[in-house]
Amino acid sequence: SRSAMDHQPKFFENLSGAGKAIAVLTSGGDAQGMNAAVRAVVRMGIYVNAKVYFIYEGYQGMVDGGDNIVEVSWESVSSILQVGGTVIGSARCKSFRTREGRLQAAFNLVQRGITNLCVIGGDGSLTGANLFREEWSGLLEELAQKGKIDAEAVKKYAYLNIVGMVGSIDNDFCGTDMTIGTDSALHRIIEVVDAIMTTAQSHQRTFVLEVMGRHCGYLALVSALACGADWVFIPEYPPEEGWEDTMCVKLSENRARKKRLNIIIVAEGAIDCHNKPITSEKVKDLVVQRLGFDTRVTILGHVQRGGTPSAFDRILASRMGVEAVLALLEATPDTPACVVSLSGNQAVRLPLMECVQMTQEVQKAMDEGRFLEAVRLRGRSFENNLNTYKLLSHKRPDAELPKTNFNVAVLNVGAPAAGMNAAVRAAVRVGMTEGHKIFAVIDGFEGFARGKIKEISWGDVGGWTGQGGSILGTKRTLPAKYLEKIAEQMRTNNINALMVIGGFEAYLGLLELSAAREKYDEFCVPMVMVPATVSNNVPGSDFSIGADTALNTITDTCDRIKQSASGTKRRVFIIETMGGYCGYLANMGALAAGADAAYIFEEQFDIRELQANVEHLTEKMKTSIQRGLVLRNENCNENYTTDFIYQLYSEEGKGVFDCRKNVLGHMQQGGAPSPFDRNFGTKISAKAMQWISKKLKETYRKGKVFANTDDSVCLLGMRRRNLVFQPVAELKSETDFVHRIPKEQWWLKLRPLMKILAKYKTSYDVSDSGQLEHVAMLPKEAETGAI
Repeated sequence: SRSAMDHQPKFFENLSGAGKAIAVLTSGGDAQGMNAAVRAVVRMGIYVNAKVYFIYEGYQGMVDGGDNIVEVSWESVSSILQVGGTVIGSARCKSFRTREGRLQAAFNLVQRGITNLCVIGGDGSLTGANLFREEWSGLLEELAQKGKIDAEAVKKYAYLNIVGMVGSIDNDFCGTDMTIGTDSALHRIIEVVDAIMTTAQSHQRTFVLEVMGRHCGYLALVSALACGADWVFIPEYPPEEGWEDTMCVKLSENRARKKRLNIIIVAEGAIDCHNKPITSEKVKDLVVQRLGFDTRVTILGHVQRGGTPSAFDRILASRMGVEAVLALLEATPDTPACVVSLSGNQAVRLPLMECVQMTQEVQKAMDEGRFLEAVRLRGRSFENNLNTYKLLSHKRPDAELPKTNFNVAVLNVGAPAAGMNAAVRAAVRVGMTEGHKIFAVIDGFEGFARGKIKEISWGDVGGWTGQGGSILGTKRTLPAKYLEKIAEQMRTNNINALMVIGGFEAYLGLLELSAAREKYDEFCVPMVMVPATVSNNVPGSDFSIGADTALNTITDTCDRIKQSASGTKRRVFIIETMGGYCGYLANMGALAAGADAAYIFEEQFDIRELQANVEHLTEKMKTSIQRGLVLRNENCNENYTTDFIYQLYSEEGKGVFDCRKNVLGHMQQGGAPSPFDRNFGTKISAKAMQWISKKLKETYRKGKVFANTDDSVCLLGMRRRNLVFQPVAELKSETDFVHRIPKEQWWLKLRPLMKILAKYKTSYDVSDSGQLEHVAMLPKEAETGAI
């Protein structure tokens, strides 16, 4: 509950770091995205006039001092956004675990006047930082007694502030939905699984893949969900007694269903219910002995830690880094050491030790065999993943399935988006589990009108999660001109509910169908829409399926383009992105690629702004960073076209820099879906189908389904922290129909972030941040946007 005082907006311009010194270090195992966090801390720190220091080689560097602790400039962190690992190094440090070592570290910091620490690492690193903070005043007194520092210094540097960011590919830290590096590690795993599937397919092989996660099964679980693995072993949820038989039966059943391959995923810390390890070799031997299948083991190992960070990790780490500096500026001797993290789609601060204690509770629960408790403590997102996986991976025998006699039709509408197929697969399988017959409609509303509709079964959607585009086929056509024919098809096939997976057209389509209810009883059935479009322009949802994949494509392409300029100095690239009138891709792509500017429709700009950008780039060319990157949304302005901006920059930059332009086009709609889109598509679609079942029960009267209220036509969207069903009728007031975008968009709040990191003076409303929350009180059953 915020007091009235909190309602005044809080702007970060009013927070000054003058006279403060912030040091940043990375510690523990490395993770992709750590550099993005380091870059954000450095630039935000310098931006607010604080001094910023690197501490090289983690705590070891803090103890050794000397050249390991150096003041850095804006340019020090240029070009590291796209690099995996950590450029300032990380080392396991024995000496910091001794009081002697910490005494030396305190001395090194005080000498430079550093009293603000930003630690990026796992729970061990963060626990160490907290202990250091608690001992700080004692350490200073001891240094004063030994005559190493004077009494004045003890007073001046009396308090140490600490803010943590969790960098760990395992996602094993409680209180944070996603740790920095997790999404990138999933990208590596999925790339490998996709590659292995083609060879397994050729030879009818079984592959056992071992992924990282000594104490946490997140990577194994989510990658199993994202590639539709046959079986998964994780430490939190060991298989029941006799699992060997169950697994072998399952594998041979899948083969009998014409499936040519099996994928089994094993977390390196997998155990059975007696806490005995289950190794990938053991699983392989079992399959070979019992079934005689040609079986291979692939251990992914450190590949998972490597490679370039995904768009998600870069944006996450950049948001966290900026938030960490804000937290340090606002810290007082009385605020506990905190970690900054994301809950759903919102930055939060949590007391560091509460998170650490909770994380240790999970381990304790596992050691003591309280596995259900361990899963619960991991948090709602983990629990959700597990339940969804169980729901989708095992087909119950027909005799055990309920029979509802309801028919549900599933269709894709709008432009193709990566992850649509994962959503269709989840809908089909959950629908069948609920006892419905599922009908697939080919080619959207147009195909519906033409009667292109057929029943689809469990096996038909096998292997669909990893496929890009839309296998069912999709069209932008709206239903209004086919109402008569669609109604007829619904009557003929006795369709009792509709699930539409698509973009803005899908939303318009549902509005048209619900308006037609007065005339046609056939449309008086539950209808639900799952947002899937690269543009992310559907009202009622922060994210849509396909946008993350498109963002990764843009980011990868920008990385390559930036690299192409590494030999030729002084070059500015102008890149046009998709999105219709929605600037999401341009804005977030700019944040993830480290661009200098992004032109979008939502934020009007004029010739003065363009001129300011050119001057900004001219200034930049005088530094050691001699290249620029500018993104432009395709419809941001009808007169300032990509060509116009290119020509303007070319003319104004004469003699200072030269220009190149690039239109990314349809590559943004293609490609294999990213782990986020596979998972988001799978989970949101499963939830939508469960809603349909509930609505069907509610609206079934006297032998038929009749639903004509607004709340029976809904859009399922991700809003801040929760997945919510919203009647499309209520979303009308939130929509700008002319430009096909929501009137209010959450990501516009992140716009200043991009400008700050590109060194523009800007205003940034930080009223949302600063409330310290508590871990234990996180709501039990709200589903988050974490994947």
